[in-house]
Amino acid sequence: MAKLLLKLQRYFRRKPVRFFTLLALYLAAGSLVFLHSGFSGEPRVPGSPRSPAAAEGPGLPYLGVMQLSRGFKAAATMPAGGRRHGPWFKSTSKDPSDRGKSRENGGPRSRALRGRSGREKEEDRARYIGCYKDNTRQRTLRGMSFFDYKKMTVFRCQDNCAERGYLYAGLEFGAECYCGHKIQASNASESECNMECKGERSNTCGGINRLSIYRLELAQESARRYGSAIFRGCFRRPENVSIALPASQLMLNMSVDKCVDFCTEKEFPLAALAGTTCRCGFPSTLFPLHEREDEQLCAHKCAAEEFESCGSADFLLVYQTQVQDNRCMDRRFLPSRAKQLVALASFPGAGNTWARHLIELATGFYTGSYYFDGSLYNKGFKGERDHWRSGRTICIKTHESGQKEIESFDSAILLIRNPYKALMAEFNRKYGGHIGFAAHAHWKGKEWPEFVANYAPWWATHTLDWLRYGKKVLVVHFEDLKRDLFVQLQRMVALLGVTACEDRLLCVEGQKDGNFKRSGLRKLEYDPYTPEMRKTIGGYIRTVDAALKLRNLSGVPEDYYPR
Repeated sequence: MAKLLLKLQRYFRRKPVRFFTLLALYLAAGSLVFLHSGFSGEPRVPGSPRSPAAAEGPGLPYLGVMQLSRGFKAAATMPAGGRRHGPWFKSTSKDPSDRGKSRENGGPRSRALRGRSGREKEEDRARYIGCYKDNTRQRTLRGMSFFDYKKMTVFRCQDNCAERGYLYAGLEFGAECYCGHKIQASNASESECNMECKGERSNTCGGINRLSIYRLELAQESARRYGSAIFRGCFRRPENVSIALPASQLMLNMSVDKCVDFCTEKEFPLAALAGTTCRCGFPSTLFPLHEREDEQLCAHKCAAEEFESCGSADFLLVYQTQVQDNRCMDRRFLPSRAKQLVALASFPGAGNTWARHLIELATGFYTGSYYFDGSLYNKGFKGERDHWRSGRTICIKTHESGQKEIESFDSAILLIRNPYKALMAEFNRKYGGHIGFAAHAHWKGKEWPEFVANYAPWWATHTLDWLRYGKKVLVVHFEDLKRDLFVQLQRMVALLGVTACEDRLLCVEGQKDGNFKRSGLRKLEYDPYTPEMRKTIGGYIRTVDAALKLRNLSGVPEDYYPR
């Protein structure tokens, strides 16, 4: 060995150029390995179809299945000059021309004028109402709040407040977002709201102890709130009410806030108003919150609030507090290596991440992935880093199709979603991150038509491949999972071979949204699908419907039609 090293030393001493060339190649190879570890693998659609014989099912036309493979994200799919919105999610790209404009920062007055012009363009979504005073001891907006001292934007604050049903969104100190139903402070001079947003220099995000407040015109009615509590509905009093709702207190001056505050202090996730009695508890088999009654049965005025309803002794008005139901929050890896590999298969944009969230809460075990997505790992999907064959996770997320990939799994949950919704969701994800949005320019430019042309056939062939090559496939429609979560989750958990008690599944219902739900505030104001696109996609829907029925399964849900 010593002689060999001596010969190499003499050789490179005579040939120094070759030595430095080999050294440079070694360093370059190491750099590539390091960079590769930072990329997240995801399915690709190269566009070269396989042979018709490989894709056709019995009696079904060939649709040009796209071959999928693991690898780097295609550079063409990434928006130029990508802009991120802080640690919660990746955001939409920003046009280079816009970036140039944002650097032209004058004084506070010019920034305020630019921010005001931006507000006027968005009045249909959120209306700017002014600059208000704030106090750290007595907040002006007393609902949910969050901070991002690097990437805060006006839209991000509005989206989060609107998603949670609040009427107002306020930004302060360039990086702080506050939500609420009431503005509990007086106006301040517009010149005092003079701090630019940390993630959007062209807009103003309040000032020092000053809030730039917007009224959210499109706050979702379905997420009705009183302060920080979510309205769950009117329910008949359970038979064993003292067991179902173990904490209670008589309140002669009853109001929603008082009952919610009482149950929050007692650390219960449910607050039930029963006339002059406030009751607290958990969703359980005794009180599952599955059979809602007509709200008129609970429409009895509160003693302390003339415009609020407080239920009655027989019909309870129920709110969900901010207390987290911890009965389904514990998660871990499987204690022993799984004997079977179970796929959680779906077309991109069909709700796979949401289904993973539900499965982890319902089973208590982490889910894995055929890919690696750092943003999902950082949000708590700890199985994301495991190799998909590790056997430590309850199931494995995959968007793959094709015989070889499918046959590597022993069974599968196949999640199918309305293609019109799935395509738009995946387009938003590609250009705006997991819960962000594609820019208007992407929808109106060439990206959207090209995306539909490439991905719409894949939506159909993905399902056809899994039906043909899958060994044991449970079909779950995304729409059914949303409509009847408890029943559909029971089916999924049964396939995974895990026994989940009913109380745990009821806990999941209360925590169902997770952190990967796209806000409804920034919906498109027009239908992006052309008549030609609708005609093509309609044909794919009919093909998938026929394939499901050939296997004695229910066809696609009715809301896929008409388009």
